[in-house]
Amino acid sequence: MTEATPQAPDRNLAMELVRVTEAAALAAGRWVGRGDKKGGDGAAVDAMRELLSTVSMRGVVVIGEGEKDEAPMLFNGEEVGDGSGPDCDVAVDPIDGTTLMAEGRPNSIAVIAVSERGTMYDPSAVFYMDKIAVGPEAKGAINIDESVEWNIHSVAKAKGIDVADLTVVVLDRPRHADLIGEIRQAGAKIRLISDGDVAGSIAAAGDYSTVDMLMGIGGTPEGIITAVAMKCMGGEIQGKLWPRNEEERRKALDAGHDLDRVLGTNDLVSGENSFFCATGVTNGDMLRGVTYRPGGATTRSLVMRSKSGTIRRIEAVHKTAKLREYARLSI
Repeated sequence: MTEATPQAPDRNLAMELVRVTEAAALAAGRWVGRGDKKGGDGAAVDAMRELLSTVSMRGVVVIGEGEKDEAPMLFNGEEVGDGSGPDCDVAVDPIDGTTLMAEGRPNSIAVIAVSERGTMYDPSAVFYMDKIAVGPEAKGAINIDESVEWNIHSVAKAKGIDVADLTVVVLDRPRHADLIGEIRQAGAKIRLISDGDVAGSIAAAGDYSTVDMLMGIGGTPEGIITAVAMKCMGGEIQGKLWPRNEEERRKALDAGHDLDRVLGTNDLVSGENSFFCATGVTNGDMLRGVTYRPGGATTRSLVMRSKSGTIRRIEAVHKTAKLREYARLSI
């Protein structure tokens, strides 16, 4: 018997995927400001898994939230979708910015990224990555092996702005003390964020934001999800794996990783037909969060596809009774 040719994702997948992030955001929205990161994240994971089971694809989670014995998290290697349709790699972050959600701070989003099977980078056991991300105007103007000052001046030149007017978004972490000093020494401005570097990277690539680039060490899974967004938006990300300790370093080397290798956008996601969807949980620069009203709620989402370059903003009104009838969601 002749083996069937794998089916490629098509444009209809985008609208199916946005229902997944909407469900996660609606579930997490009830936990905003309640101080319970695990409760909100767990609700988002459950809702995302429920809706993923209805999507027409044969997906495998490449970038998930944990291992199989850590249920209810979506784990690496988990099969998702309804078993029909295209073969896909799937990356999920049910809540990018769980602390932001728990504390009611801006820029918490629910995220999913999908690409053709076998096109997403597998970081193995290396959970952190040094990154630079920029939008279309500065594509080709960054080099993670160069100095912070070199990159800042190069991006400012590419964008046609003064260095003093350039803003770099950085995760507010003790490990970034030297980086922050170098950025200020170079003459640029800094916007510190407590969490959510996927949203930070997209802000750097969007034309709606005053942020010009993202720099610093953040999650490797978030880096791969960001790479999908960059492919859709025409931006660029570069990263280098950053083991936290000798144990992670050894695991990375044993897995065959070159820790000096610069991973570009196409290394992190090699497919040319990728999808990125995000729905706001709390209000932010990119998206407004979930708002509730009697009998329902409103969500705002960003839906992008790399093959067409289409970027859609979707505002949806959901009726609570209908949603609970359609899918077992705790909203």
